[in-house]
Amino acid sequence: MKQQNLHEIYKYITDNISAGIHAVDAQGKTVIYNAKMRELKGIHSLEEDQFEQEMIAKINDSHLYRVLKTCEPIKNYKMNFWNRVGQEIVTISDILPIKKDGELIGAVEISKDITERELMAYQPLRRYGQPLTFDIITAVSPLMAGVIERAKMAAKTRMPVLLYGESGTGKDMIAEGIHHDLNPENDHFITLICRNDEQALIDQLKQQIDKNEQVTIFCERVEYLSLEGQERILNLFKEHLESHVFIASVGKDPIDLIEKGQLSKDLYYFFASVCINVPALSDRKEDIKPFISDYFNRYRNNTGSRIQGLSAKVEQIFLDYDWPGNLKELEVLLDDITSTMTNETLIDFDMLPIYFRWKVQSEELSDTTGSMFVAENEKDIRPLNVFMNEVEEYYIQNALKMFDGNVSQTAKALGLRRQSLQYRLKKFNE
Repeated sequence: MKQQNLHEIYKYITDNISAGIHAVDAQGKTVIYNAKMRELKGIHSLEEDQFEQEMIAKINDSHLYRVLKTCEPIKNYKMNFWNRVGQEIVTISDILPIKKDGELIGAVEISKDITERELMAYQPLRRYGQPLTFDIITAVSPLMAGVIERAKMAAKTRMPVLLYGESGTGKDMIAEGIHHDLNPENDHFITLICRNDEQALIDQLKQQIDKNEQVTIFCERVEYLSLEGQERILNLFKEHLESHVFIASVGKDPIDLIEKGQLSKDLYYFFASVCINVPALSDRKEDIKPFISDYFNRYRNNTGSRIQGLSAKVEQIFLDYDWPGNLKELEVLLDDITSTMTNETLIDFDMLPIYFRWKVQSEELSDTTGSMFVAENEKDIRPLNVFMNEVEEYYIQNALKMFDGNVSQTAKALGLRRQSLQYRLKKFNE
């Protein structure tokens, strides 16, 4: 078989399997980066693809680099991350050394997308190990103060409530807060995750509301049910409205969902009297620091850690970042950070997971390079060698910044000798 035909067969296979594959040679250079891996990373353009492939295996604490360095496999590594288009992704990966005749020739990361499975069973925010009342919610922003005020009023009237907003904003916290604020109290708070099997969910709903108890039912992301399924649960809600409290959530404005045929108009009317928008974290960044402070306080109490908070640099990064996954993304990130801590008292930049460091670095690059390197008119055109020198300087300076000025680590990440990088830096300053 001709080599070209064999290459096309390999490419077809790697681009049509369900796992993401990223393979590198012994020097960390990408040789395979398949369609599924690009999908997981949210890469849609050739420029993004090349940028990602060039850097990811060279960063010296990436898992591929670690396997290249140690020749030891990393198996069943689970990661939550938000990709370039703001989607929450959960993967489980094997990162394996590739050897031929006992000699290391590369490494491969094989990532299975388990997002749907994880999100079926994972609440937008983790439980605090105690009843989640409004007093526990640390939000201080005027926007969230309004949300909590409306939620408390809904609890007093025991009316059906529809919560809407982006994934991870804390809609489940508000729902449970309403439950604990009811007077008289209900016996149980039940969450039904509407990403699950539809018939099983309806059967579970029937089972809960037919009991001789008063319960609060929270249907999380009800728009994931079919319109027929939504009508069926609506009938159950109406039949048992006098006995129970019903709360539902959707991920977008309900009117937009109705227009797109994703939300039943009748179900919306059932909840229409109390619709509460839970705003994105990017619209209430003053809630970030109290949430982190509360997280570390609970972490100290549970583990005996000496951690006090974030360094000034990391705090500013957190305040500048847009948090597409909202509070859930922040909490998952803090979980990742604390899982590797020992006796630190402050979280510094080098303690952030590499995927988050690279994400904020990439955003900084994309925000600033557009105006620097795009020629919008004839006046912007300069000689090609001048342009290439500017690109090289900008790229190297940002890589150096990423490694806090450490020349050795930066040189290794860029695939340069230390002396070569020092020569370039000296040339930039001349």
